[in-house]
Amino acid sequence: VGGRTSHASILARAFELPSVTGVKGIADPLLDGSAVIVDGLSGRVIVNPDRETFLDNLQRKRRYEYSELELLKLRDLPAQTIDGYLMQLKGNVELPEEGSSVLNHGGAGIGLYRTEMIFMNRREMPEEEEQFSEYAAMQQAVAPHPLTIRTLDAGGDKLLDGMPQTTEQNPALGMRAIRLSLNMPDEFKKQLRAILRVSALGKVCIMFPMISGLDELRRAKALLKECMSELSLAGIPFDSAIKVGIMIEIPSAVAMADLLALEADFFSIGTNDLIQYTLAIDRSNEQLSEFYQPLHPAVLRSLCRVVEVAHGAGIDACICGEMAGDPLYLPLLLGLGFDELSMSAACIPRVKQILRRCTRRQASDIAKACLTFATAGEVEIYLKSQITSHFTESID
Repeated sequence: VGGRTSHASILARAFELPSVTGVKGIADPLLDGSAVIVDGLSGRVIVNPDRETFLDNLQRKRRYEYSELELLKLRDLPAQTIDGYLMQLKGNVELPEEGSSVLNHGGAGIGLYRTEMIFMNRREMPEEEEQFSEYAAMQQAVAPHPLTIRTLDAGGDKLLDGMPQTTEQNPALGMRAIRLSLNMPDEFKKQLRAILRVSALGKVCIMFPMISGLDELRRAKALLKECMSELSLAGIPFDSAIKVGIMIEIPSAVAMADLLALEADFFSIGTNDLIQYTLAIDRSNEQLSEFYQPLHPAVLRSLCRVVEVAHGAGIDACICGEMAGDPLYLPLLLGLGFDELSMSAACIPRVKQILRRCTRRQASDIAKACLTFATAGEVEIYLKSQITSHFTESID
């Protein structure tokens, strides 16, 4: 199923299912009725454990469940640093029923609504009305909190039966995300009209994935403008001032961030793909997992640049990749200046706990130090030492 940031792993976290990837030969000793311990925290799978191992892991499981219940007590407390800085912690979702889970875990809304699910496992692309109903259900599930809807991000590791099938040697570099949408404008406009109609129901933002430069952004916005004109002529309400953001996921977008910031209302960094493309690593290839380094200096410099450019242009900088939900990275991301982090619902309480133990000055100092190191390993050692010193109760 790929590595930690593969689509399957992301879904498992969203539904709070223990999962481990990259375990070789695991099926060989398995028989029907085998007892198996899946330890998603340590990445271990134990087949037919002895009694002592079983009881030890049962105790660990109970301690973990207790700590998670304790963290839920933070649900109604603000995501605020000791010195009063309020950070937006939101959720990543795929299904309307996940919306309530985000709120129950203390999220401030939806920072990433992945719309691919409605397109999957079907022979034909969904019509506008079906999409509107699905998106409206999500909006109602999280109202009055804000909802950011990402347009179709298919291709790569998310193939659709209803889309034109082509054989690509490098799917991750092929017809996917915004490229795919622009390649089928009539279908794209159905989705855009559905999102616009939902914007009349509450606070909704729209986000385009995998933007590489101004041409793609302008083409997407031109189609959005066409949809607005069509809805206006039909007398169908929508938010004419809807915010339009883009995902920063590839190096060209980082390099072009200053120009993109002039035509986008916000940036949201998809760290999963940004790391993959920056380091030329296939994130679904388990054999390359050691080279997939979120703390690589090149990645950190990219994050720093995007935040600085966004704030210089007066727009927000957010993260909706898996880095956002890892408590180890919270002081770094806070210190770099990110306005919003969006993550799986289950990650929100622990990230909020650490945030409430930080000061912005402390986080800023940590971020500055991280930017001075030459390797990802050095950054990780430093971050872990800071977490151990200041937030030892928060990290298991």
